[in-house]
Amino acid sequence: MSKTFAARVSKKERNTIDLAEKVGREIFKVSDDRLLQGAKLTEIQMKEIVVKEQVRTKFNDDSIKDLAKNIELNGLIQPLVLHQDKNGRYRLICGERRYRALTFNKAVSAPCFVLENKTEEELMAIQFSENSAREELHYVDKADGILNYQIATEASERKIQAALGISKSEVHRSLLIAKMPKFIKEAAKRYDIEKYVLLEWDALPKGSLKSDVEKKILAGDITKRAELARIINAGGLVKAGKKTPLKAALPKGVSANAFLKAMSSKTKDLNLDKKTQELLRTLVEETKEMMDQ
Repeated sequence: MSKTFAARVSKKERNTIDLAEKVGREIFKVSDDRLLQGAKLTEIQMKEIVVKEQVRTKFNDDSIKDLAKNIELNGLIQPLVLHQDKNGRYRLICGERRYRALTFNKAVSAPCFVLENKTEEELMAIQFSENSAREELHYVDKADGILNYQIATEASERKIQAALGISKSEVHRSLLIAKMPKFIKEAAKRYDIEKYVLLEWDALPKGSLKSDVEKKILAGDITKRAELARIINAGGLVKAGKKTPLKAALPKGVSANAFLKAMSSKTKDLNLDKKTQELLRTLVEETKEMMDQ
């Protein structure tokens, strides 16, 4: 019995399915549960929390104020994540935006997930995964976090991929960005420059064009990949795989045909073995083809 299929529907007429509505938001908390396994939920005094350098370095003051108002009205929905060291000190691992909003509200204490007996590598992985998923890290902060993880663990790109749950190509691109000059990365964050602008700038050969592009990046004049492409094309760069054929240079006043005839005549006059004569004939033919282009 033949199967029957529904009629094809154009992209414009297709309905978008909200996966969260279909399967419930609980499914998206699985990774959180795995990362925070063994954590204790408790109320911690704000003054006891130590904040060190986090993965995220770009914060929007207006968004912090908006979050502070939301917390004031609805309470802190997602607790902070802390790690208690051997000396009993609490170090903030995840939730610096929430911490800043609570500080803005002059909160005395906050609900926190407290982790214990975690290695630095485990804490970095937790910090990266939680922040990436929840707080939409800027790609520069994400790149720096991946590089810091690689330095701390001496892990290969493949191992980083497995530990942080991101693609190998994303790991590779992020490491390239993380190793770029600090002033370029700061400009990318300040002007919201697309990451591919940085990657393609980095791939340009050293020269006046790369210097000009760098100046435009630092001034915020290039933010989109398409803008960079127009500048590169105007600069006369040839795209990879599309080499411009070279034209042979001839002596002044000599035509291409006359030059080839002279070469052919000279080869006949020379006392050469058959193999060498064949090589010279091949050279003449190739020269002719190049001049005909």
